[in-house]
Amino acid sequence: MAKPSSSGSRTRSFVHIVIVVGLCCFFYILGAWQRSGFGKGDSLALEITKKSGGCDIVPNLSFDSHHGGEVSKIDEVDSKPKVFKPCKARYIDYTPCHDQRRAMTFSRENMIYRERHCPREEEKLHCLIPAPKGYVTPFPWPKSRDYVPYANAPYKSLTVEKAIQNWIQYEGNVFRFPGGGTQFPQGADKYIDQIASVIPIENGTVRTALDTGCGVASWGAYLWSRNVIAMSFAPRDSHEAQVQFALERGVPAVIGVLGTIRLPYPSAAFDMAHCSRCLIPWGSNGGIYMMEVDRVLRPGGYWVLSGPPIHWKVNYKAWQRPKEDLEEEQRKIEEVAKLLCWEKKSEKHEIAIWQKTVDTETCRSRQESSGAKFCESTDADDVWYKKMEACVTPNSKVSGDLKPFPQRLYAVPPKIASGSVPGVSAETYQDDNKKWKKHVSAYKKINRLLDSGRYRNIMDMNAGLGSFAAAIQSPKLWVMNVVPTIAQKHTLGAIYQRGLIGIYHDWCEAFSTYPRTYDLIHSNGLFSLYKDKCNIEDILLEMDRILRPEGAVIFRDEVDILIKVKKIVGGMRWDTKLVDHEDGPLVPEKILIAVKQYWVADTNATSTQ
Repeated sequence: MAKPSSSGSRTRSFVHIVIVVGLCCFFYILGAWQRSGFGKGDSLALEITKKSGGCDIVPNLSFDSHHGGEVSKIDEVDSKPKVFKPCKARYIDYTPCHDQRRAMTFSRENMIYRERHCPREEEKLHCLIPAPKGYVTPFPWPKSRDYVPYANAPYKSLTVEKAIQNWIQYEGNVFRFPGGGTQFPQGADKYIDQIASVIPIENGTVRTALDTGCGVASWGAYLWSRNVIAMSFAPRDSHEAQVQFALERGVPAVIGVLGTIRLPYPSAAFDMAHCSRCLIPWGSNGGIYMMEVDRVLRPGGYWVLSGPPIHWKVNYKAWQRPKEDLEEEQRKIEEVAKLLCWEKKSEKHEIAIWQKTVDTETCRSRQESSGAKFCESTDADDVWYKKMEACVTPNSKVSGDLKPFPQRLYAVPPKIASGSVPGVSAETYQDDNKKWKKHVSAYKKINRLLDSGRYRNIMDMNAGLGSFAAAIQSPKLWVMNVVPTIAQKHTLGAIYQRGLIGIYHDWCEAFSTYPRTYDLIHSNGLFSLYKDKCNIEDILLEMDRILRPEGAVIFRDEVDILIKVKKIVGGMRWDTKLVDHEDGPLVPEKILIAVKQYWVADTNATSTQ
């Protein structure tokens, strides 16, 4: 395969495209200095120009008499927006809740210092995180799986440290990802083939996977072609930018660690969990880490462990570890697996695979007779900043089987069918799907790029039942479904049962990701939800941090809220357009479309932060 050229990154072209039919129709590549690293921006511009003549008309925002006067008054008062200045260039890769300097003030015991430690109010930045000089539009998927522009994440340390393991190679102005890993230097595909000889990956029964200590997420990257979506996580540590590389490649990932806090995922969420030499001491601390994996693994799900101590009798010399230590390590793992009612399905070469039992009643009886400690919490999904315990999470009795993917995308999730999500019935679930199909259809008329592959990494900040993600589902993209911790309904478990992925998060704090990692952000009712909970500016600045230059945002909320949002982002180098609900101007809910302008760090500039 020919190596792509980055010569286009030296070409700056002024692209000013506003799709307007008599000021009635809008979309962007709006008044921005667009730099396309690989000629992509020019081709997109051409495509939009071709389509602009037939653009569906989106009327200018109009207000009916019920709310028009009030909104006009709000819009006119203090009309000049506050202007947010760029942060200093040293903050290019700033991760507020995973700041390296702050981390070093915490204990290293049990990886506490690698957990979330967010800044106090007086420590928060109130400036715009800049992109690095030379930043370019990422490759479209699937090319992005194998190539990342060097300018977007200019860190070469992994190319040296992991050279023999085939993680990443530096070639000219791009990084190339051959698909290797510490345990699969010959490539992820062959490694996945070995796993697939035991686990039925191809038939749709295994759809969601968790990769603990993911590196640059090549395992998740190569599972995509097999219709499996992996949630990968790794700490921000000495392996600089590993999660950033994963997201630049277009692979779902977050900054995270198995330390002392529960993982931000619901119980029984994943069909498969995986550790490839992830350096997690699985048998230590009473098996607490395996017990946390057990909590998030559904009955019938699989756990894959490769690397030490598996096959220690052959490899202890190569690993340069005493065979007695490795033997004891594996003994502890086997002991915890037995307690959790995991059946070992295979141990071949350096890969061991266990399956969690589906016979929960027999398992519970066996655990009780063995004196196992059960978790006292009545809500296994109450995880935000909650301490992990060395206890067994009882499996809830939920009727109904998961259908294979893609049928499960629209099938009624068992959690909803059984009434486990209060206030959500099978009927309201189906109505929600219909509503979001209609909304997404309207979005596609406003933004013709939604189906083009331009947006790979998408976030839904207030995901509800995951119906936005289902309606926009495509092999070209994935959606991080975020369920706010203050949401009235705990729906994330049902989202996973649809074959989608997501995470719990409180938007009063920064998200566990690097800057510039999402192409499109969707915010439905989020600012109404967080009204009077925290500063609206902080949420918008966080959205700006995680949004790529020339990325888009779709806000859907009450008109009064959106006017306030529009005013604030007017000082953030965003271009905006407020449009009516698809059902017309009489509906008080409106849509605000925003696009982040292209700009990069000025290394000579001064800033207060």
